[in-house]
Amino acid sequence: MINAGVLGSPIAHSLSPLLHQTAYQLMGIAGKYNAYEVASGQLQNFLAGEGRELNCLSLTMPLKEEALTIAEHVADISRQIASGNTLVKRSDGWHLTSTDVEGFNYALLSSGKSEIKSLLVIGAGATARAVVAACAGASISVIGRSSARMNSLQVAAPSSDFTFLQWGSEVDFNSFDLIVNTTPGDSAEIYANMVGNPRSTLFEVIYNPWPTKLLAAWKNSGAASIDGLDLLIHQAISQIQLFSGVDVDRAFLAKELRTKALAILG
Repeated sequence: MINAGVLGSPIAHSLSPLLHQTAYQLMGIAGKYNAYEVASGQLQNFLAGEGRELNCLSLTMPLKEEALTIAEHVADISRQIASGNTLVKRSDGWHLTSTDVEGFNYALLSSGKSEIKSLLVIGAGATARAVVAACAGASISVIGRSSARMNSLQVAAPSSDFTFLQWGSEVDFNSFDLIVNTTPGDSAEIYANMVGNPRSTLFEVIYNPWPTKLLAAWKNSGAASIDGLDLLIHQAISQIQLFSGVDVDRAFLAKELRTKALAILG
């Protein structure tokens, strides 16, 4: 039986319990899935204590990097992006991987985007590393507050050429096929004032707040956009397959889960 949960801090806003529980019901899978508040530096203690009976875990901020230090087995993709969002307990210990890269790719495909030649990423953390890995080979510009994280981004996408842009600098969005905002909350609000009349696509990876000010401005412009629900849903579907060992009808499940989530978000 799946005894699962999502760990992170803050975690109260997470839609993962709704998505996983809905999927288990639709698939006829025995399982439970709850949310657990786990702060930075507390993952090992949680697994040894309150979480000792759990066998499948989803990880969100700020635990995706910390998980690398506690897993007995780390998948190549997690090593590449120095991040993991999925822990599965097996007889030989915890196995860590990331479904963020696959989830990002499926979200792009479901929105009709198949080839990205030029990419602008706002933010330079763990999610940004998953994004550049998914778009490896593209020409990538990164907006960040410091260039210190550029090396880890280059490791995540070694076949790409990178350019670093200072936070707050003017940006011509039409110079890129895809713009991805990976920053939390409304951190990228400054760029909402620069939207204008974009011809490119914005991928807003978060869903809290809903929508962000940047995504709202982009939608008001009439330009194409992809919201954070698509990434959340597709990375969750990949996790569900790992947790259950069952192949799923991704298109059907994605549609059902989005309907459920939108009913909550409004």
